[in-house]
This record gives sequence, structure tokens and C-alpha cells, in this order.
Amino acid sequence: MREALSGGGALLGLDLGTKTIGIATCDAGWRFATAGKTLPRGKFGRDREALAALIKERGIGGIVIGLPRNMDGSEGPRAQASRAYARNLSEAFALPVLLWDERWSTQSAEAAMIGQDMSRAKRAERIDSHAAAVILQGAIDALAGNAF
Repeated sequence: MREALSGGGALLGLDLGTKTIGIATCDAGWRFATAGKTLPRGKFGRDREALAALIKERGIGGIVIGLPRNMDGSEGPRAQASRAYARNLSEAFALPVLLWDERWSTQSAEAAMIGQDMSRAKRAERIDSHAAAVILQGAIDALAGNAF
């Protein structure tokens, strides 16, 4: 991914749920991931249209998608679905796509929101986009530090 983005560029982070897609973005310098909105998940064509608008608006140069692995590192049906979604996005947008381990992203996002004294209702509404930010931040930290 780093080689594909040698010129830098903003990145889009996605947390794929069965009902929603959490969205986060980072700056072109890959310093800070910021939680964005949550999209209701639909057929891929509708998702693609919504993401295309965001990619154009933000000048996105690459996509990071959370890869839901089991705690033992194995992959189940949700991981396979995320891999298929990543392939579809790569083909649709001709952008580099990185799958990033998301095992603790939701728990980390929830702990941060509790630390901000966010109500249970607001946490439920925003958890997916905050999890996307945790996923994206982990990836950009590794990419910026060449941890691959």
C-alpha cells in the first residue's frame, strides 16, 4: 500500500457491518484518523455510489477495510465477505485497498467513547464510524512507521 501511495494522499477507512458501514478518513500526511458518518449498508451498487461521492470529495488515494478475524487469527465467513468487498472496491475505484486486522477495534472505540462520557444512545449511533477510525489509525501508524 505504501508503494502504491508514494505521493501520499488521504485514506478512507471502512468498518463493514451487516447493516451499516462505518466511515473514517485521515489527512494526506497520514497522521490522524477521524470518524465520519455511518452509511446504511445496501446492495453494492448503492454503497459504491455513496463511497464514490466521498472519494471524489475528499481526494481519497486508498482504502483501508477492517478484516474481522477470530481471536485465534483464523478467518470465518465475515472475513471472506470483507475480502470480497475489498476486491469489488478495488475494481470499482482502481485504488489500492488494504485489509487491516480489526479484532479489538469496536472495544477500543467504545472504551474511548465511554471515556468521553458519551451516552449509550450516542455510542450506539456512532460506534461503527469510531471503529473505522480505530482501524484506519492502526493502519496509518504502521504505514507511516513502515511496520510492514
